[in-house]
Amino acid sequence: MCPMQNEKLSFSEGGVMIKAIRPKIELLSEELIDKILDEAYYILKKKGVFVENDEALQLLYSAGSEINSSKKIAKIPHHLIEKALSTAPSEIILYDSNEKNSYTVGRDSVHFNPGSAAITIFDHKTKSQRKPLTEDLINFSRLTQKLEHFHFQSTALISSDVPEEIADCYRLFITMQYCSKPVVTGTFLIQGFKPMYEMLVTIRGNEENLSKKPLAIFDACPSPPLKWSNLTAQTLIDCARANIPSELVSMSLTGATSPVTLSGALVQHVVENLSGLVIAQLANPGAPVIFGGSPSSFDMRKGTTPMGAIETMMLDSAYAQIGKKLGLPTHAYMGLSDAKCVDTQAGFESGIGTVLAALSGINVVSGGGMLDFESCQSFEKLVIDNEICGIAYRLIEGISQRDEPIAIDLLLELEEKTSFLTHSHTRKWYRLEHTFPRLLDRGNYGQWTESGKKTITERASEYVQELLSQEDEPLISDEIKRELRKIMETYAKGFGIEKLPELRES
Repeated sequence: MCPMQNEKLSFSEGGVMIKAIRPKIELLSEELIDKILDEAYYILKKKGVFVENDEALQLLYSAGSEINSSKKIAKIPHHLIEKALSTAPSEIILYDSNEKNSYTVGRDSVHFNPGSAAITIFDHKTKSQRKPLTEDLINFSRLTQKLEHFHFQSTALISSDVPEEIADCYRLFITMQYCSKPVVTGTFLIQGFKPMYEMLVTIRGNEENLSKKPLAIFDACPSPPLKWSNLTAQTLIDCARANIPSELVSMSLTGATSPVTLSGALVQHVVENLSGLVIAQLANPGAPVIFGGSPSSFDMRKGTTPMGAIETMMLDSAYAQIGKKLGLPTHAYMGLSDAKCVDTQAGFESGIGTVLAALSGINVVSGGGMLDFESCQSFEKLVIDNEICGIAYRLIEGISQRDEPIAIDLLLELEEKTSFLTHSHTRKWYRLEHTFPRLLDRGNYGQWTESGKKTITERASEYVQELLSQEDEPLISDEIKRELRKIMETYAKGFGIEKLPELRES
């Protein structure tokens, strides 16, 4: 079932189908959005943002920003923001590695991808977290390739069997070989961008083709409040000049690293995103930038950052609404859970977040498979979340008029023995109108008992094994694999690393 596509029907008797409305949710009034933007512009002009990167500071200075060199503070005037908004594209088109599928990121399109950079994986057999290994990265990528409602993949796990100096590049090295979908990724070190870029160029064939048909999104995360580190500012510059989309991931914590009120946190969020947008546009006018984030309501009782809190989801939906008002593509971390295992909490937090993200029309939604405050990934949750995403896609398709007239003929011909179960109308529309999630138990109690009283997590575990046992289709040539390995090994040797883990055949 394809999201965002309503079937166009014609009727021989001259009837006209009434188009389905796209269900939406908006949390902010136009008046409040304007007030938040006004305050954000004022903060950028009067207080500015900390920018650790000298090249970014020079770009801002040359464009007319007031710079305090000793404190590395850049005060950004209104006209620079307006100019950046005028040059940044409102839509970005991503392509998979074999260029067979394209995805528009903008307007109200919705594309889900697994949450990234998890430092642990939840092992269903031992019911505990452990450090991921290369084999986990491979299998996670293979799973994502097979799950139809995740349009994008991500560098979802940080492998513990390679040194941390090369972990960012190594994640991309793995995912590019085992999944063809566009990838959401990012750098941990400034020097990590070059080999990652070389890998993407290798997949595309040349730099020009990569620029025309982006394959990856790179996250750039400001440090709250109002700071751009040397690394993240450099990521913005490098991606802009390579025409690789930057995803701005502001991460405020209400009452800890941002104002405690949701509206106050939104002002800070907008300041951080707009300052990042300006840096990227100064580096290369027209560079693709996504207005995004991963903010959280801060739980002062526990000292934690609950991504499944309703206030967190409200922040996400609200800043996405602001991003749309500014004419920018949007992103959020939603559809994840703070639960420590795949349980009821994991289900309801992920379900609420996924549905709200879809109703908000957020373009890139990261979070599938994630547990434990954005730090843990789960294979079982990933396949369950894939089905939640499918349900969300069905929701935003809305309700279409399938026939003209809608039901008059059906009901006028109704007789005492008429059964819609065997009616041709039912056979025609049943599978188009309804979803059939594989892992949900829609049988009765007796059927559930006969099937072994399995929970959804147990069924998900079996499905994971089924998918991983299937043979994978070839994604890239052996020649490209060798070139990717050469890039990875050369980069690793720069850190004194002589040997990488052996990989299974892809």
